[in-house]
Amino acid sequence: MAQDADNLNSNSFQSPKGGFTPLGDSLGLPEIPIADVSFVARKFLDVPYASISPSQKLDIYLPEQGKGPFPVLLVIHGGGFMIGDKRDIHVLPFLDAIQLGFSVVSVEYRLSREAVFPAAVQDVKAAVRWIRAHQERYFLDASKLAACGGSAGGNLAVMLGVTGNTSVFDDQVLGNLDYSSEVQAVVDWFGPVDFLHMDEQILQNGIGVPDHNEPFSPESQYLGAPIQSVPEKIEQANPYLYLHVGLPPFFIQHGDNDPLVPVQQSIALHKALAQYLKPDQLQFEIIAGAEHGDPKFETTENMTNVFKFLQAHLF
Repeated sequence: MAQDADNLNSNSFQSPKGGFTPLGDSLGLPEIPIADVSFVARKFLDVPYASISPSQKLDIYLPEQGKGPFPVLLVIHGGGFMIGDKRDIHVLPFLDAIQLGFSVVSVEYRLSREAVFPAAVQDVKAAVRWIRAHQERYFLDASKLAACGGSAGGNLAVMLGVTGNTSVFDDQVLGNLDYSSEVQAVVDWFGPVDFLHMDEQILQNGIGVPDHNEPFSPESQYLGAPIQSVPEKIEQANPYLYLHVGLPPFFIQHGDNDPLVPVQQSIALHKALAQYLKPDQLQFEIIAGAEHGDPKFETTENMTNVFKFLQAHLF
């Protein structure tokens, strides 16, 4: 049972997890450090939002004072759809938003080793619905909810933004289908969106290795087969298919020195979104010299810009 917000403390909802994400080592990939979130006084950790996988959990962080309801930043971790954790260090810059009156909800989802597309999209949509179904219990204002993510998390944030009006990813087993999965804003950091064109864009840039078409690539693992061999899945996983009038505001940032996800991915997405959004609803910035997951995205200066966008569209 949820406790009164004024009585929550850092000892009430501690998780046994700690150290480093174990999956990275099992796949021969870099480990992503787990964040120390003990400085957040009011939180609920490892709350299930569905019941078919142990991955379907989220963490809820609240401002220190007040009972809300607080606008929600749904933070979606990256990791090539293969690794990562809702409590890895990438959540830390977004936790500064609790000082501005936001709640932060960090979501776990099924990774590609467990379930291929569209499982991850279904999971983040289920998480949004769960938040709406339980918002009063957790002091949240789910009518003001932004999806925020980097890399694979950026892809999933974009998919949340563009699929709010479609039932194609609805899974009754995940529950709460009476509630909407629409979001009111999107923050996309260097998310891949058009898988088939990534290698040619990398070659154009002369940065990175063009291996996204390979069977072992994160995108191929995400779709469950080499990307060229599953045209229907490629189409279904491409957010361009779902663009429509009435999209939420988008803030897109990408580094022009990104060797993993070429900057053209975000340039093209911005151009496509501009056909549906007004100038004050669409913000796009290329960060000079920034690589994939560059610390430049998480500076105080940049996070201030991100939070200004979110305040403008959620408050």
